[in-house]
Amino acid sequence: MQRLTGKVAIVTGASAGIGRATAKLFAAEGAKVVIAARREAELETLVAEIVGDGGEAAYLAGDVQSEEFAKALVALAVSRFGRLDIAYNNAGTLGEMGPSTGVSEAGFSAALATNLTSAFLGAKHQIPEMLKQGGGSIIFTSTFVGYSFAFPGTAAYAASKAGLIGLTQALAAEYGPHGVRVNAILPGAVDTPMYRDMNDTAESQAFVTGLHALKRVARPEELARSVLYLASDDSSFVTGTASLVDGGASITRT
Repeated sequence: MQRLTGKVAIVTGASAGIGRATAKLFAAEGAKVVIAARREAELETLVAEIVGDGGEAAYLAGDVQSEEFAKALVALAVSRFGRLDIAYNNAGTLGEMGPSTGVSEAGFSAALATNLTSAFLGAKHQIPEMLKQGGGSIIFTSTFVGYSFAFPGTAAYAASKAGLIGLTQALAAEYGPHGVRVNAILPGAVDTPMYRDMNDTAESQAFVTGLHALKRVARPEELARSVLYLASDDSSFVTGTASLVDGGASITRT
C-alpha cells in the first residue's frame, strides 16, 4: 500500500541529492509533488521522470530566500492539487567556508538566509494551508555538523543548520495541538554534489567515510526513506525531533 496516497507535498532543493530522491519517493508512494529549486532544467527533467513513472508533479524555479517564492509554492500546490499536507524544506548550502575569523558578514548572513530563514519562511506559509486540512507534516534538513560533531571551517554552515533544530522544536510545540507535526533529519555524510564539493580528494573522502560506524557514506535514497517515515502516518506520534540519520557518526570514536 502506498503511504502517501491522497497527499500533496512540497519539496525544496529538489534538483539534486536528497531532495531529488525524496521527491521521487514521495511520488512513488502516491503523493502529488510540487518541487522547487533554482535550476529550472533539472526540475523539468525530474517532473518528466515522475510523470513517466505514473506520478503527478509540478515545479517552480526560484530562490527559497524569497518570501514571495514561499507563498508561490503553496499557491501552486493548492491551485494544481487542491491542498497541502507535507512540506520537506530541504534547500541548503555549505555557505562560506574557512577559518571563522576570515568569514565575511555577508557570507555568514547568506548561509543563515538559505539554510535557516528560508525554512522559517516556508513553514510560515505552509502551516496555514495545512491547518485547513486538520494538520500535516513539516520536515527540515539539518545535519550532524554542529550537533554531535564539528569540522573546522564550517561555522556558518553549522550555526545555520543547528538553528533549524530550535525552529523545529518551537513550531512543533506551537502547532502540535492543531495537528501539524514538525521534525528535522540530521544526516551524516551523503553522496551528493554538496558532499563532493566539500570532499574533493580521495583522502578527504576516506577520512569522512571512516568517521561513520558503518564505514561508508549514505546514498540519497537512504535519507529519502527516513524523510518518508516522518512525512507519513507511520510517524503519527513523532514531532519535535532531531532525528540522526548519520550512519553512527555521532557515536563512533574508532
